[in-house]
Amino acid sequence: MVKVPPTSKLGRTAVTGLALAHAGASRLGHKARQVMRSNEEKSSAQEEHEAQLGRILFRALNQLKGSALKISQLLSMEADFLPEGIRRELAKGCHQVTPLNRAHIHKVFQREFNDAPENLFAHFDPHAFAAASLGQVHHASLANGKALAVKVQYPGIAASISSDVRMLRGIFMTMSVGTDLLPDKSLIDRMTNELEQKLGEELDYEHEAAELAWFRERTTLPGIVIPKSLDQLSSKRVLTMERLDGLHLDAWLATAPSQAQRNHFGQLLFDWFWFSVHTLGRVHADPHPGNFLFMPDGQLGVLDFGCTNVVSPEFCALMAESWRALLMPDEVQRNLVLRRIYIDLGLFSADLTAEDFDTQVIPALKELHAWKIEPYGVRRFDFANKSPYPKSMDKQHGKVLSRQFAGYHADMPYFDRANLGLMNMLKKIAAVVNTDNPWTTTSSLQERTSYAS
Repeated sequence: MVKVPPTSKLGRTAVTGLALAHAGASRLGHKARQVMRSNEEKSSAQEEHEAQLGRILFRALNQLKGSALKISQLLSMEADFLPEGIRRELAKGCHQVTPLNRAHIHKVFQREFNDAPENLFAHFDPHAFAAASLGQVHHASLANGKALAVKVQYPGIAASISSDVRMLRGIFMTMSVGTDLLPDKSLIDRMTNELEQKLGEELDYEHEAAELAWFRERTTLPGIVIPKSLDQLSSKRVLTMERLDGLHLDAWLATAPSQAQRNHFGQLLFDWFWFSVHTLGRVHADPHPGNFLFMPDGQLGVLDFGCTNVVSPEFCALMAESWRALLMPDEVQRNLVLRRIYIDLGLFSADLTAEDFDTQVIPALKELHAWKIEPYGVRRFDFANKSPYPKSMDKQHGKVLSRQFAGYHADMPYFDRANLGLMNMLKKIAAVVNTDNPWTTTSSLQERTSYAS
């Protein structure tokens, strides 16, 4: 029988303390052994050490579930925040989550509806078919045969957000002892504070139902399907939706889809991202593969609208200008434009001189710039050939950016996370996509109809 995650401060602190002790012992042992290794052995050992830290963290976070595990999922997609080995292990939180037993699910329904799920639905499967960080999903149906998906939040999750965020800050501080490529404390605090605020929204299923309805009403992009929620069978801790018929990414790829099918769904994913940014002015900011369904009729189902973010017209205009600047053949003009844009985005201080930007920042960002703009240099891009996200910068470049970096625009983490998720999925699908579309042309990047209000 699966245990409910610990909800008391003492219980959650015990799990965290054990993980930190294991991580500290792993770091000390790794550091001692590195002295005796050759340069080639050091590189391999460093990768294994990162993976070991990731496994330690994931074991603890999977026990805690809730906000701790959710943040680990989001951080697995923050490619410039944590080492690749740790991110790879934390990404297991997108799929490998242990479900709760039926007794705890019944408690949630009794608290929310004062009734058992078997009395609210014509059929309710007590065994979850999907388990995520904040809750799990059950199959159900109405008397008329309508198929439903019922998301049930884990008990006690909302009360643990603040303590889990403090715990993760402590983990980051511990990890920072072993590397100089993590952000400084002020940026870690800002990022975790924003994650805490977003998690508060995501734990409110009434908020998610409202976001679901908002996107469903305004999404006119052909081929995109968003399920409808059933308000009478939903609450702050239970969300009942239409069940869509489809497969998640890995299961769909296991069916050996044709290249034409890969291209079709890849184009839908690509167009959905840019439609959201530049037409809706709001992004689905939790873009892991589990939130998309590849449907047998060729449509793409989009799920889980608990984490969304308004993208301001100001941010869109600046990002559009940066995209165009990166494609400029004139390096001098490109750097002049990029420096101004990056200062306006809050990435660098206005005190950063043009000379320092050209000689220090641009070389440090060279690989990232190349990765970012790669799909947009041609009309159709084969994502099977997409370069991997730059694993890491060398110490010199890392220190340069750490010294010059001033912050970031409030919309940037959500845009970057959604964009990285898109790139990863398109590469995995190996789709050939038309990247020269209405949302990435010079004019429409700046001139869009915003529904953000």
